[in-house]
Amino acid sequence: APETALAGLLTELLNNGTVVYEIGAPAVVLERIVSKRLAQEMGFDPDKADGFMTSGASLANLTALMAIRNIKASKDVWSKGNGKQYALMVSEEAHYCIDKAIRIMGLGEAGIIHIPVDNHYKMRTELLESSYQAACSRGVEVLGVIACACSTSTGTYEELETLADFAEAHDLWFHVDAAHGGPAIFSKKHRHRLKGIERADSVVMDFHKMMLSPALSTLILFRQAQDSYRSFSQKAQYLWEEQEKNSWFNLGQRSFECTKLMMSVKIYTLLRQYGTALFEEYVDYTYGLARVFADMLKQETDMELALQPESNVVCFRYKPTVIQDGSSISKLNSWIRKKILEDGEFYIVQTQLKEDIWLRVTLMNPFTTTRELQALLEKIKMIAGRHKPN
Repeated sequence: APETALAGLLTELLNNGTVVYEIGAPAVVLERIVSKRLAQEMGFDPDKADGFMTSGASLANLTALMAIRNIKASKDVWSKGNGKQYALMVSEEAHYCIDKAIRIMGLGEAGIIHIPVDNHYKMRTELLESSYQAACSRGVEVLGVIACACSTSTGTYEELETLADFAEAHDLWFHVDAAHGGPAIFSKKHRHRLKGIERADSVVMDFHKMMLSPALSTLILFRQAQDSYRSFSQKAQYLWEEQEKNSWFNLGQRSFECTKLMMSVKIYTLLRQYGTALFEEYVDYTYGLARVFADMLKQETDMELALQPESNVVCFRYKPTVIQDGSSISKLNSWIRKKILEDGEFYIVQTQLKEDIWLRVTLMNPFTTTRELQALLEKIKMIAGRHKPN
């Protein structure tokens, strides 16, 4: 949104950090206002919940996972190191930053309990119990379960209520990576996708994906405010007078970053000017356009839709009737994408679902219409017509 670009100009000119209140007091206060407002939208008690902003979901998820380990581990990991094998349960369709964060924490491959997905690319929750028991029998201490809301490749939402029930039954931490799909909470049409998120112990949501703010700006929320201080145990005599006291206004006590931009100003500007109506309209439009695009694909005899979209992500492929071999179809679609990028008019990505390559479109631009989508389909068919099989 243009307003956020102007807010960014202001913050770049001021160039105040937010590690301590004394350095960037206005931005620190705005960050708290934004955090409390979003906590309320998520269904948390704003008097008990708290959070802060950080530079991207990779860092936010790492911060949340470190809190999980420090809170749920049976030993003092922060002071004494891992000492034993800890693990987290996560969908095999989770964003790669989750895998990366777990490995950064020193838990290794054994620290990642991947749960298979069904034909709709949602976690098979009926496998949670057996996977949990198998890990325990190996001497692994399971700390938590991580949900995708929504997944990266297909934009599908996990069954949050079911995952919350499982986590509660086993005294596990329940974390929701809602970096992409969290803003659906603002939409009366789509917030049902997030039913159960109010039971999460922590939630991550990007402002730069579906909330019209420039990158990078991500919010991490904790249902219990005191948990937001548990990722790190930091002391800095030159920054904080009271080293042992948790102070919401000294953000450096909770964040990985020692220097952080005044990112709260951008999102506060939108909230102050438009409230949440702007985000609802944006989510409704982009999610709705994805469904329209899916309907367009269904009308094409040489296009195949991977699954009905639940968000603004659409996965599909060009599938001519003359080619039936899955490997050949994947190679063809990969080649088509390469040629689309070389052409320069459109940008799309590809993803692998099961063993096959699919084209993937994420509808982010509010100015995109069916005209551009129809042009994309025509471009794909034109390029495919130039393909010469080896």
